[in-house]
Amino acid sequence: MAFENQSLKKKKFTGVFGDVYGTMMLLPKEVELENKPTPSFDFRLPVPDFSRAFKDVMKTREAAEFLSGALAGAMTKAVLAPLETIRTRMVVGVGSKNISGSFLEVIEAQGWTGLWAGNAINMLRIIPTQAIELGTFECVKRTMTSAQEKWKRNDGPKVQFGPVSFNLSLSWISPVAVAGAAAGFVSTLACHPLEVLKDRLTVSPEAYPNLSIAISTIYKDGGIGAFYAGLSPTLIGMLPYSTCYYFMYETVKKSYCESKNKKSLSRPELLLIGAVSGLTASTISFPLEVARKRLMVGALHGKCPPNMVAALSEVIKEQGIMGLYRGWGASCLKVMPSSGITWMFYEAWKDILLVQRLPL
Repeated sequence: MAFENQSLKKKKFTGVFGDVYGTMMLLPKEVELENKPTPSFDFRLPVPDFSRAFKDVMKTREAAEFLSGALAGAMTKAVLAPLETIRTRMVVGVGSKNISGSFLEVIEAQGWTGLWAGNAINMLRIIPTQAIELGTFECVKRTMTSAQEKWKRNDGPKVQFGPVSFNLSLSWISPVAVAGAAAGFVSTLACHPLEVLKDRLTVSPEAYPNLSIAISTIYKDGGIGAFYAGLSPTLIGMLPYSTCYYFMYETVKKSYCESKNKKSLSRPELLLIGAVSGLTASTISFPLEVARKRLMVGALHGKCPPNMVAALSEVIKEQGIMGLYRGWGASCLKVMPSSGITWMFYEAWKDILLVQRLPL
């Protein structure tokens, strides 16, 4: 009994939770816990390879077309900026009524650099505008052409009213015309604020000497909405121009290739076809362009017409029917080379960026 009592004897401890009894246990040496270092964890996240994704995107047809349009527009505007300045002044009725007089007035007032007034914003405007416009045109044209071919194979979409059903024939719709209208609409909607800035810098360099002052002044006077002044008439004027412009170019180009039995055209031929397309489209839509410009810059002279119809009526009342074509000559001098050079550069850049990468 004494041995058992001694063996069962426990050591008594006193702690904050009362009396605690514990028994000491001896573990074999080979099973003793080792004091191992705490393992470290690496929480680094892998960084996506954006350069590879960017290269993959740039290899697509759409990216090549967008980039070709941007480069073509920038190169064209750099050459033709003086004609754009003269055209804008004559359309809105600022200064001389003839081309040579406008040139001399600008040079006397601002020097030779005045012919490039607003060209910085013009370059910033034309790069996204041409990229969006030409890229949208190509994309919509392909989509519409593919849809029409599919409808021809499947008898087209069907419309049913109760027991009566009939097929919709959409073969009469021109994919080029629809694509041209879409291109003008999308590019105008996206880049209209830049057009407003360009016109203010060109027409009133005294009130808007540089881009930062123009932005702050326009925002102070009318907020964000001021950058979209004249958007509705701009869209109304752009749709007939853009539709006619792209339809004429594609139609004349296709007819010329068929008549000459050619698959592609030379650069001078593209230059000529583009110039004719621009001349035709500008002549048809020029009265709407006059009204649009008057609405956009009318606030500067304190007499802004309430709508496009009022602007057209005002022009006819003040200058007669011929007033609707005031500045048409300067516009043609700008539009014809601009259209021709743009298409020439665009097709050339497509040959570099697209044709050599993708099978036709």
